[in-house]
Amino acid sequence: MNSALRRNGLVWLLILVAVGALFYSAAQSKEQPPEKELTEVASLIESGRVSKITVAGNQLQVQLVNDMLIYVSQKEPEVSLTSALAKLGVSPEAVGKVELHIAAPADMANWATMLGTLVSVLLVGGLFVIILRQAQGANNQAMMFGKSKARVFTGDKPTVTFQDVAGAEESKQELQEVVEFLKEPQKFASLGARIPKGVLLVGSPGTGKTLMAKAISGEAGVPFFSISGSEFVEMFVGVGASRVRDLFEQAKRNSPCIIFIDEIDAVGRQRGAGLGGNHDEREQTLNQILVEMDGFDTDTNVILIAATNRPDILDPALLRPGRFDRQVVMDRPDMKGREAILKVHTRGKPLEPNVNLETVAKGTPGFVGADIENLVNEAAILAARRNKKSIGMLEFEEAVERVIAGPERRSRIISDKEKEIIAFHEAGHALARRLLPKCDPVHKISIISRGMALGYTRALPENDRVLVAKTKFEQDLSAALAGRVAEQMIFGDVTNNAVDDLDKVTKLARAMVTQYGMSRKMGPMVFGQRHELIFLGREIGEQRNYSEQVAREIDQEVNRIVTEAYDRAKELLTRFSDLHRAIARKLIQAETLDAEEFEAFFVGVPGVPSRHVEPIPAPIPAPARPSATPAFSDRPAQTPTLRPTPA
Repeated sequence: MNSALRRNGLVWLLILVAVGALFYSAAQSKEQPPEKELTEVASLIESGRVSKITVAGNQLQVQLVNDMLIYVSQKEPEVSLTSALAKLGVSPEAVGKVELHIAAPADMANWATMLGTLVSVLLVGGLFVIILRQAQGANNQAMMFGKSKARVFTGDKPTVTFQDVAGAEESKQELQEVVEFLKEPQKFASLGARIPKGVLLVGSPGTGKTLMAKAISGEAGVPFFSISGSEFVEMFVGVGASRVRDLFEQAKRNSPCIIFIDEIDAVGRQRGAGLGGNHDEREQTLNQILVEMDGFDTDTNVILIAATNRPDILDPALLRPGRFDRQVVMDRPDMKGREAILKVHTRGKPLEPNVNLETVAKGTPGFVGADIENLVNEAAILAARRNKKSIGMLEFEEAVERVIAGPERRSRIISDKEKEIIAFHEAGHALARRLLPKCDPVHKISIISRGMALGYTRALPENDRVLVAKTKFEQDLSAALAGRVAEQMIFGDVTNNAVDDLDKVTKLARAMVTQYGMSRKMGPMVFGQRHELIFLGREIGEQRNYSEQVAREIDQEVNRIVTEAYDRAKELLTRFSDLHRAIARKLIQAETLDAEEFEAFFVGVPGVPSRHVEPIPAPIPAPARPSATPAFSDRPAQTPTLRPTPA
């Protein structure tokens, strides 16, 4: 940018100098005195009207007696002025009355004029050359429009390896073979195995797909071409396909190497779904990628790695064997994976001895690598804000809450009445979660406003859960409705504080009926089919494949499930109303209760079960059936054995 500024500044300077020289030359030309023939000068001398003549070589400068007019004239070369005047009939007496001066051979004004003209010509010529070169450079840049914009990283100094990627051990094992292919291709060629053409990394945003691709390049020690899918497509038709060809040509010259295309769904969407029709620029780019991946040149060791979080909208031709041979899922990490990611991001950071990364990992279910990196950074910022030399557990706890719910908003003005309502609301949530055995244990309760929430009750699961039982869904519904129940019981009225709870309850209850098959009346069936536009990549509606009568029955079942959960929460809060009021009053005073302070309310209270880890349910034995001998077999029928399903 600085060189461009200097170059443009030089151009403008040349333009100003050229204009100044032209003006100077014009001014000099205007100041030149009128010219007369030598015969006219002789007549003026003979008449006695000339007072002084300055001779500069062949040029004469004639000044009249009144000093008002000055003329210039020319004489013959190598002839003196007196001789020239004598030939013209001027008497010596008239010549003697004129004052003669001999000056330099050339006039300085003429030299200045000539020099100014020469400089003007040179400056205009230089300016023309500079403009021509800039035009040629712009033309060359236009010719480079179809070149690839990929960023190349050499593999001799790897910055990322598999040690920097945590929480994805299965994915690293899958991709370790790709590294071995690039390091020792003869090992696989001797067995007749071919190098995979492409690897598709699939996962939610922030799970480390780009980091994993860089780690593959760092482990293999080969060049790494990185480009985004959106960088192929421009407003000009054919540019994307040209860039794809140029990218693969560069990769073949640097073979073996890796090409990484981030967000390939930008150009790899299913063909025929674009707004521009079948000849859309995006589809031409995709066609060129398909050709390059499955071309005739199969000897080059070029592996294409792509990342996307929407594999469902990709064109089927991309996903067939021979193009993207492998699909590696980068899933959300479990608790052990989150702990390993925390260790990576806290590496080199000063931590206090009380920091327990396992507890932090347990309190961040559903977090991906990017969330955990942000969490550690927020904790470090909080420690620096408090002028601490190391990061403590308090900073990690508050950082988790900031990431989940937002920063504290102590400046929000809340009246004492509203504060009391919020306290009873959150106490109802916490008490229901504590009394219902399937709910996750309460970790923290707070009535301090965070983000858009006026208060919150945070629960932590004992273990990562993949399968969720119907009983747990029902008890979670009761815990979510307990806040609304508490407001109705204590104040005799309800507020809009439970709007988020009601939204979650309604969606979960409807999913239990229409998706999970957990309704006794509707049975194990799925109702409704979702539709989406592939080009837009989002759901646009649901097609009802059932009648109005079935829709009415679905609504009735949803209402029944929600009503039963509401009655269950009401029964709990009624039975333990004293405990509920005690927790709410403590919340009003302290504003925040942790797990230990909350559990202290239940010590010695009759009818409250102790908190324990939920055991895995035993398998239900199959009912005995009478032995029967079918007509087509002479053996007795056997009762099938039911295998337990992990919860």
